Amino acid sequence: MSKSLTEAYHDKIAVIGMGCRFPGGANDPEKLWQALVAGKDLTSPIPKDRWDVEKFHDADRSKPGKHYNWRGGFIEDIDQFDARFFGISPREADFIDPQQRILLETAWEAMEDAGLDPLKLAGSKVGVYMAGFNLDYLIMQLKTEAVEHVNMHTSTGSTMTMLSNRLSYIYDFQGPSISVDTACSGSLVAVNLACQSLLQNDCSMALVGGVNIMTIPENFISGSKAGFYAPDGRSKTFAAEADGYARGEGAGIVVLKPLAQALADGDRIYSVIAASGLNQDGHTNGITVPNGAAQMALMKEVYQKAGITPAQITYLEAHGTGTPTGDPIEANAIAAVLAAARPKGPKCPVGSIKANIGHLEPVAGVAGLIKASLIMKYRQIPPHLFGQNPNPKIDFKKLCIRIPVTLEALPAGQNYIGINSFGYGGTNAHVLLEEPPKLTVPKDEAVAERGPSLWPALIPLSARSAEALKSLALKYKELIQNSDNRISLADIGNMVSKRRGHLEHRMTLAAASKEEAVQNIAAFLAEAEAPQGITSGKAQSDKYQRIVFVYTGMGPIWWAMGRQLLARNGVFKKVIARCDELTRQLAGWSLLAELMAPEEQSRLDQTEFAQPANFALQVGLTEVWHSLGILPEAVIGHSVGEVAAAYVAGIYSLEDALTVSIQRSRVQQQATGQGAMLAVGLSAKQVVSATQEWTEKVSVAAVNSPG
Repeated sequence: MSKSLTEAYHDKIAVIGMGCRFPGGANDPEKLWQALVAGKDLTSPIPKDRWDVEKFHDADRSKPGKHYNWRGGFIEDIDQFDARFFGISPREADFIDPQQRILLETAWEAMEDAGLDPLKLAGSKVGVYMAGFNLDYLIMQLKTEAVEHVNMHTSTGSTMTMLSNRLSYIYDFQGPSISVDTACSGSLVAVNLACQSLLQNDCSMALVGGVNIMTIPENFISGSKAGFYAPDGRSKTFAAEADGYARGEGAGIVVLKPLAQALADGDRIYSVIAASGLNQDGHTNGITVPNGAAQMALMKEVYQKAGITPAQITYLEAHGTGTPTGDPIEANAIAAVLAAARPKGPKCPVGSIKANIGHLEPVAGVAGLIKASLIMKYRQIPPHLFGQNPNPKIDFKKLCIRIPVTLEALPAGQNYIGINSFGYGGTNAHVLLEEPPKLTVPKDEAVAERGPSLWPALIPLSARSAEALKSLALKYKELIQNSDNRISLADIGNMVSKRRGHLEHRMTLAAASKEEAVQNIAAFLAEAEAPQGITSGKAQSDKYQRIVFVYTGMGPIWWAMGRQLLARNGVFKKVIARCDELTRQLAGWSLLAELMAPEEQSRLDQTEFAQPANFALQVGLTEVWHSLGILPEAVIGHSVGEVAAAYVAGIYSLEDALTVSIQRSRVQQQATGQGAMLAVGLSAKQVVSATQEWTEKVSVAAVNSPG
């Protein structure tokens, strides 16, 4: 990482990956964005498989043992879990809280979204900061009627501590691992803690987020008695009809890395955390009543840390629970801060993702962060639901804020987004996002130099099981089918090869066009006869774990070698050009001219030219493999291949290696025609014994054998 990058961005954090399981099937950032843009309400009735809703529901909130709300934000298949994928036994998996299980899955997805191979991060200083609040699964296991089933896995499977520690354990992350509970502000508090650790070098990267899963009626009943919830199960944020929040569940995780490091690594950056902060309400009219003054103080402090004025905020993602008390307090606090030095004119749009997905409690903050990061990515502000009839206690006409009711573009220029969050016990968190720096990142030369029709793109897919591999192949079929011209097969292959974990069940797709790729995957899924370009099978865990490059001797040399690569691959061409330059200086002839000579004029059958050409070709191929993410753990060379192996191992510089190759071949050229070589199928001892009479004319040049 360059010193200039470190100095310029030393106090900022990049959001490089995101994963989510949100209500209404919004199970990845792209699906979430589509739902937000369409203005969808993703809440639904309480699923019948959670509890007997008819037994526990009653519209009369005074009824003992009843909850009055019947709707909320729910995700599907919370009972489904591929324990084998994470190396967990089925017996232990039964006792692991679905919250831990969903976090494991979402963490993998977030890392892959960041272009990271989770397997390669094992043993590194990755921090994990996860927020939680309710422990439904623990309550279920410790109920009197179920207590006889408690076993050795109950404690580790269902306590708050393990929300973060389970991830660190399974993925072998050795940075800080902290579970946070400040209720609704928990995941944004976790973001602040993670940013501090990254800036202090406690960790090199961090997974940050939260989880909330609702499996029992007791928490619904408890919140109903406190009057928190909207009877219709919708968070009508900033609306006149606001009467409580919709409980929601799900998980959200972001991958954070110091900005300077993210830029140096060439990571895709969604947004940049310019500053963050925390404070507390202190004493208010009630422990759950927000403190507008405390929220104002925190926002001002965060913006001051970042060196911006509140007037520069172009969008604010509010906490916005949809409660009649909290909404006006928050909206008026936001407006009071943003009004400072704000010129008259366009008002600042304010919204809340809770209107779409409900209030995910400890996940609420990171859900807002994911939404805000997507706003940065797409440079659009989605419509806010329930904005047509504003809360009369919030005078939007006089205030400097407004509710966006249609999809609109972010303003031109640098944008800043504030994200507000507060817990029902009074812990406030605020995060400020800014757009990533507009730096040009050079495209991979191996991809840039070849046109899509010149040769097939290679796309390797892998999974833990044959069934999962088919599911993954179907997703890539849909991705390729629906991708526009900006995304090529080469781009997909480059990303999958370099920035995905390679698991044991594998399928390799080679195709020259998207149409061919889709047809080949369809044949694979239909279990038809495998078309040319598809290879599948299971990697043997006890074989081929380490890559070794073997550099050949003179045997394979021929007059037209390397020409297709010279014509089509920029990485290879660059290496040959450098070798040509050095060969001209060291030997007085052109390597490139020899490689491109027609067959009748080729001198590659002569040792003097063949050996340097052999060296350059193999070094060029090594760089091509390197550009595709394939690196050897060891190298070995035979005969003239020893020089290339020594260069790749770092023993020689390129100039020194070519010097050795040129001088060696020149000496050998001088001996041409002065002797002969014979391969004999005998041991060295037998040959020495048989040639004792001719020691002046016969010698053992090499001993080659399986031993």
